[in-house]
Amino acid sequence: MSPSTPLSNESTTPSSPETESQHDQPSSNSYARPLRATLRSLKGPTQFVGFWTAVTLPFVHVSLLASGLEGTVAVAFLALLAVNFVALYVGHGYNQ
Repeated sequence: MSPSTPLSNESTTPSSPETESQHDQPSSNSYARPLRATLRSLKGPTQFVGFWTAVTLPFVHVSLLASGLEGTVAVAFLALLAVNFVALYVGHGYNQ
């Protein structure tokens, strides 16, 4: 009686010339790999900056509100409010 193996070699097929030629040609996916790696490496620092910007900007908002929202101060307040929303979106996944 021969020992049985859980995996047999019958399911593997030898590679054909067609599949080997497909591996030799660069695909569009191979060009995107360095870009994805770069974006992945920038994700942590970007979330860090976004999170802490979203935490600290409300202190600036309070000082602008205390001085009164007239003229250019109102425009600055609204611009900082928009920046705060963007920072909240960017930094929402930080340190999870």
